[in-house]
Amino acid sequence: MKKTIGILGCGWLGFSLAKSCIAKGYRVHGSTTSKEKLRTLENMGIAPFLIQLQENSINGNITDFLKNIDSLVINVPPKLRRNPKENFIGKMELLHATLKKSTVQKLIFVSSTSVYGDMEGEITEEAIPAPSTESGKQLLASEHIFIDNAELKTTILRFGGLIGADRHPISMLSGKTGLSNGNSPVNLIHKDDCIGIILAIIENDWWGEIFNAVYPLYPLKRQYYSQEAQKRGLPLPDYGNESLKKGKIVRPYNLLNVKKYHFKTSIVS
Repeated sequence: MKKTIGILGCGWLGFSLAKSCIAKGYRVHGSTTSKEKLRTLENMGIAPFLIQLQENSINGNITDFLKNIDSLVINVPPKLRRNPKENFIGKMELLHATLKKSTVQKLIFVSSTSVYGDMEGEITEEAIPAPSTESGKQLLASEHIFIDNAELKTTILRFGGLIGADRHPISMLSGKTGLSNGNSPVNLIHKDDCIGIILAIIENDWWGEIFNAVYPLYPLKRQYYSQEAQKRGLPLPDYGNESLKKGKIVRPYNLLNVKKYHFKTSIVS
């Protein structure tokens, strides 16, 4: 019998993940906050659900969404840039309380390397997170909401910056001046590997783990983004004065050395 995967948040990454799961023969429950996207999900063979997480309520049929799910992927990033007062932790606490009433036992929580804040040097999963931004702080607290529940087999996936054929930071950095930390390394990952890692977790039962998910190549921002701009015929970004900051290199130690995961797509186009 086909397993059912729930993907809470079928946005840029989640929708592509859902399509890959369908292609592999899984059944998929997918959520969106957009009524217009329900038909798109359905046309792809995804069971569509209109679900909105609020601080004090969950709008939509979350009960049916969670029904008979073998693995749940929580792919709902904080949107604190748009709404600095958002209580992401409150949303995750409410979701966790709902999960306790369901049969879901295995979940992947999509987090971010922002939980490591302004740490410098090489960082593996053994490092103690020290987030410096509100988003990073709320993500770290949310990780623990699920990790601390012994009844859930939770795997934390800390992604670096996400890129893809239709998404790259250079589109926002091109032509900007006075940018900082040009001598810091990039910590990026391609969407193909985001999907590959999530599927590897599900297919190999890598539960109860923490994974840094960053492509193991770390060119300096100044060099990398200038090269990416040149390839696209875009104005180069200007990083201004030299910075004394070394920046951080987030190593995917557990994926590479423990699980022997092979990254699929380079961050260099």
